[in-house]
Amino acid sequence: MQHPPGNSGAGGYGELGGCMRSGGDLDRRSFLVTTSAAAGALTLGFAIPFAGAGRAGGRAPEITCWIAIAPDDTVTIRIARSEMGQGVLTGLAMLVAEELECDWSKVRTEFVSPTLNLAKNRIWGDTSTGASRSIASSQDYLRRAGATAREMLIAAAAAQWRVPVAQCVAANGAIVHRSSGRTLSFAAIAPAAAKVTPPADVALKPPSAWKLAGTPQRRLDVPNKVTGQPVYAIDVRLPNMLYAAIRHCPVFGGALKSVDANSIAEMPGVRGVVRMPDAVAVVADSWWRAKRAADALAVTWDDCGNGGVSTASIAKFVRAGLAADFAADAVQIGRADGDAAAALASAAARIEADYEVPFLAHATMEPQTCTAQVRADGVEIWVPTQDPATALATASLAADVAHDKVTVHRTMLGGGFGRRAPIQEYVRQAVTIAKEFDTPVKLIWSREQDIAHDRYRPFGMARLTAGLDADGMPLACTIRLAGPSFVASLLPGFGTNIIDRTFVSGLADEMPYAIPNYRLDYVVRPTPVPLGVWRAINYTQNAFYKECFIDEMAHAAGIDPYLYRRKLLANSPRNLAVLDAAAQHADWNAPPAAGVFRGIALNEACGSYCAQVVEASVKNGEVRVHRVVAAIDPGHVVNPLSVEMQVQGAIVYALTAAFFGEITIKNGAAEQTNFDCYEMLRLADAPKVETVIVPSGGFWGGVGEPPVPPLAPALCNAIFAATGKRVRSLPLKNHDL
Repeated sequence: MQHPPGNSGAGGYGELGGCMRSGGDLDRRSFLVTTSAAAGALTLGFAIPFAGAGRAGGRAPEITCWIAIAPDDTVTIRIARSEMGQGVLTGLAMLVAEELECDWSKVRTEFVSPTLNLAKNRIWGDTSTGASRSIASSQDYLRRAGATAREMLIAAAAAQWRVPVAQCVAANGAIVHRSSGRTLSFAAIAPAAAKVTPPADVALKPPSAWKLAGTPQRRLDVPNKVTGQPVYAIDVRLPNMLYAAIRHCPVFGGALKSVDANSIAEMPGVRGVVRMPDAVAVVADSWWRAKRAADALAVTWDDCGNGGVSTASIAKFVRAGLAADFAADAVQIGRADGDAAAALASAAARIEADYEVPFLAHATMEPQTCTAQVRADGVEIWVPTQDPATALATASLAADVAHDKVTVHRTMLGGGFGRRAPIQEYVRQAVTIAKEFDTPVKLIWSREQDIAHDRYRPFGMARLTAGLDADGMPLACTIRLAGPSFVASLLPGFGTNIIDRTFVSGLADEMPYAIPNYRLDYVVRPTPVPLGVWRAINYTQNAFYKECFIDEMAHAAGIDPYLYRRKLLANSPRNLAVLDAAAQHADWNAPPAAGVFRGIALNEACGSYCAQVVEASVKNGEVRVHRVVAAIDPGHVVNPLSVEMQVQGAIVYALTAAFFGEITIKNGAAEQTNFDCYEMLRLADAPKVETVIVPSGGFWGGVGEPPVPPLAPALCNAIFAATGKRVRSLPLKNHDL
């Protein structure tokens, strides 16, 4: 760190040798360590122990590590996942409460402490939130936790009454003795129940017997949010806290070369300058003063040879991958059925199209932020994170302390969408800065830094070729994907020995259409642009390619695109069910209003099935979406109200990306820096969204991400119906319609 004259202090990184890959080794190490741990947690399933972990607040007896019951009958249910607007606090609590048979009006929730989870040998299992799997991967052991606690309460009451356990039942927060009608509230029997040995096995209710789960319930966190009570990370205030603003090297993959701290020596409130390999931070007594000083700081950067990178150069490099041969370009196989080459050669008709999608930013409403304090006895951080284990590991590495010396305070998230999941460089930066001060330091990225230095959804291209028979049905289809890989960007030595299944999401095992000869392959084309997990990851790119091209096939065959899909879904009943539900709810067979046209698309993602019909008009080259009908089958549904809200949010998020989303690169840097040039969908332009829930049961899928992928292709298919013009690249703002 360099301090302006008059301030004491020393230290910092010293000599900065060489240049970094995007994100640095620290992020990749954190990612590898924590994803390995998370994978281990997923295998625990219902074997996660249900023993207590201590007293909640020192007063409420614990009935398993998930549940504490206070003397006033308040039931606290612990939540291991992160809440970022998707309603997970409510949905997960409903699973527990359903089996517990408690009074839902007396339920409250609290986050699991990642620090305590580590100290208790991961008693709460996996605490990450992503891939729309919070309900799916937790439901079994959370339901068992509720059922286990219920049986412990019943056993304690039966013992107190000296009656057989079989004569007692739990109902609405009390234990009832059937014969005598005697009752004991959960609060009254909780201290005794906490001492009961948890049963080794419990019976779970079938979904048909649910009374709470499966019914629409208002989210538990909304009243507090309306009154401004929850503390988001950006709200954290601590005694004597300082503030940090950061400037990254504008060129991706570049490095810090030199800093002249004297250039801001006279600016008020400045306490210090902290150098990092690819960034520099200014610390001051207010964030605005820190930001102004960071903007004024004289800095020299090294572009490390990436200053000439542009969107055009990336596109040229990726496009070459569409024609790459196996020997020279390490083409990887995603799926191969039959003999696609031979079938194409004998087809009655052949169609081919290339598609392209841009880099996309997450644009979370709350920019990246973390408050850190580093003391001799350890590190404490206050952080919005989708993966507390990664936050803990990142802080541990940055401070060079053992994991058990890190305390993580989880806050609500002002948006996640994958940005705060496997890569949390803002945690590393906050801890690195705080090491230089003896007080807490809150790091806040400006909106400009947040958008111009995001971890983007990858740029990508696809070449699709189909051979049709005399009736217009596909005999063969080949798909070549090309672009940078998020997984490859994190794994040193990535090569053909590693299969990136995320790259082919939705086109390999989840390909719904029956095409006898099918070949899917891909070429990884790395770039210096930093990549991350974006809502629905590669499903969004691949669904756009697939569902637009299916429409092209239907048009070539002269068959209605809905009916064409139906013909190809004979072996995929769940996809067929959501397709039919969307079409029927949208009244597909009846003509829409004058000037309005329809498009349709479907996709399987995150274990769920979703089909959408978009109704849009094109007037004077302007596209307006009037209505979106989204049919979704996640298997079992816990809170239909949350499902509806998540579908609505996903549609708006996907529409924003389809209309405006695009990060372009010039001179090695992102050109977009704020909402003036990285636009969001306005309220006045939001369509009517109608959600049709088609729960087929028998499995547990996700909800937050599956509605995103079908939107763009359904919209582009509607535009074709309106104009006769195919949209094969996004965003729509770049097209003359």
